[in-house]
Amino acid sequence: MAVTACQGLGFMVSLIGIAGIIAATCMDQWSTQDLYNNPVTAVFNYQGLWRSCVRESSGFTECRGYFTLLGLPAMLQAVRALMVVGIVLGAIGLLVSIFALKCIRIGSMGDSAKANMTLTSGIMFIISGICAIAGVSVFANMLVTNFWMSTANMYTGMGGMVQTVQTRYTFGSALFVGWVAGGLTLIGGVMMCIACRGLAPEDTSYKAVSYHASGHNVAYKPGGFKVGTSFGSNTKNKRIYDGGARTEDEVQSHPSKYDYV
Repeated sequence: MAVTACQGLGFMVSLIGIAGIIAATCMDQWSTQDLYNNPVTAVFNYQGLWRSCVRESSGFTECRGYFTLLGLPAMLQAVRALMVVGIVLGAIGLLVSIFALKCIRIGSMGDSAKANMTLTSGIMFIISGICAIAGVSVFANMLVTNFWMSTANMYTGMGGMVQTVQTRYTFGSALFVGWVAGGLTLIGGVMMCIACRGLAPEDTSYKAVSYHASGHNVAYKPGGFKVGTSFGSNTKNKRIYDGGARTEDEVQSHPSKYDYV
């Protein structure tokens, strides 16, 4: 029961995490304009992975997509790739984990196959969460670098006495959504891997080869084939010759001179 609950909870947490990663990738507010000490308040700029938008004080919003691929910064393209890879791996992991749920029976699929599928989906969720967290962190690092560079350039005129108007960007809401979603996906993958250990059947049967000691000793003699047991002496068919000095078997194996008379 605990294994089923852990598997189901891991699936639900991963599902929420993947949905959050998709939402963060599609959001436009990855970077928003910093309004601190900004004299221009009539226009508000924010940017995403796929387009940049401008919102005026009247409420009108205009967005423009990035119609170039080679002209974009390399870091932005890397973030795009990480988020897309995270979504693809998460979607495949969700598909595999649906068939791996213990409450769903498909044909003659055993617990061993479900355990392997649960482990596979858990690993995919972990990689998906890592890709999302890495992509968001790379973009956040790029924002921090550009922010401090823009801040330094604002006070370069007249020995720092004159402030130039320059747009600075800070963290947008999409970054926080991406961090939380990546963490949830990572936690869900770990829970799926933990549930895999409980689904795997325990092998308690030991394969061994039993050896039976033979109870019969076979002796080959010139007089023919004779079988005797080793558990007791068979004295019914034995005859004594020469006053008990030799038995019938010894006489047959060692003929005397009287046998040829």
